Amino acid sequence: MRHFTMEALILSLLMINLHGAAAVTHSLKYIDTASSGVPNFPEFVTVGMVDDVEMVHYDSNTRRAEAKQDWMIRLTADDLQFWQGQTETCMVAQQIYKANIEIVKQRFNQTGGVHIFQRMYGCEWNDETNEVKGYDQFGYDGEDFISLDLETETYIAPKQRAVITKHKWDNDNAMMTHRKHYYTHICPEWLKKYVNYGRSSLMRTERPSVSLLQKTSSSPVSCHATGFYPDRAALFWRKDGEKLHENVDLGEILPNHDGSFQMSTDLDLSSVPAGDWRRYDCVFQLSGVEENIFTRLDKAVIRTNEEKTAYMTFIIVVVALLALVIIAVGGVMFYRNRKG
Repeated sequence: MRHFTMEALILSLLMINLHGAAAVTHSLKYIDTASSGVPNFPEFVTVGMVDDVEMVHYDSNTRRAEAKQDWMIRLTADDLQFWQGQTETCMVAQQIYKANIEIVKQRFNQTGGVHIFQRMYGCEWNDETNEVKGYDQFGYDGEDFISLDLETETYIAPKQRAVITKHKWDNDNAMMTHRKHYYTHICPEWLKKYVNYGRSSLMRTERPSVSLLQKTSSSPVSCHATGFYPDRAALFWRKDGEKLHENVDLGEILPNHDGSFQMSTDLDLSSVPAGDWRRYDCVFQLSGVEENIFTRLDKAVIRTNEEKTAYMTFIIVVVALLALVIIAVGGVMFYRNRKG
């Protein structure tokens, strides 16, 4: 399933978003993260994902590869040595990455401090055209370090300090042949297997709840969609049926704790007369679902923080009044008892 080479430096965490891509495009990717000087964080973490859904996890604290989806457990139920083998492979990779991050630090003339070295590699497969694409990307401290170009079978080094690695890998024909075979054959075969076993979960569609939110009466109005699946979705504002591009701020698609996703898009209405609000609406589109969700811009349905503040103020006042009443009643009772 996973293949680590002695040259593996590490990077990954540029998660390739498939937003807007065809529903028949699937992906298998591994994200490896090596860290140095990061408190309360494992020095090595690897995560495997199918269609951006985590299905396997390992870190240097637990030192154990674990399934994150029920279908992964079923897939490996008959292979008693599967997870032991995965754990051993990850433990070897942990040592390789620990050495490699020190090598990269030396190239940047760094000793202490906080540093992150990551690798993301995997493949995409279209189950209609059978087209396959592979990728292998490395990064250091949040910037691109080196990446593989499968078309030319060479590595691209945007950083001068990565040129040494580029020349070494470009001239290693055996390694290049091995990696190309992995990204174009082995990786897609595992991806197809995973998609087949996890189809009921990975291929499901869940429509979100959509709300209009606003911090204050003068803040932008946010159209917020949450609880949708998959993450191949679009959310945008329209005016008179035409998609807006100005005065709009589209947020990223973020995961929820239950495996679904959420996203939002803000619309600045500071220069829009109140009478024109009815001309605006928010549209949510989900890959694989024909019916879109339309939410008309209506001041009456916008949820604001001001409402929460007013409600909390009301609660505080009521509680304070009740406290005063209780104190007063208690005082009267105490006075009467003393007098008696």
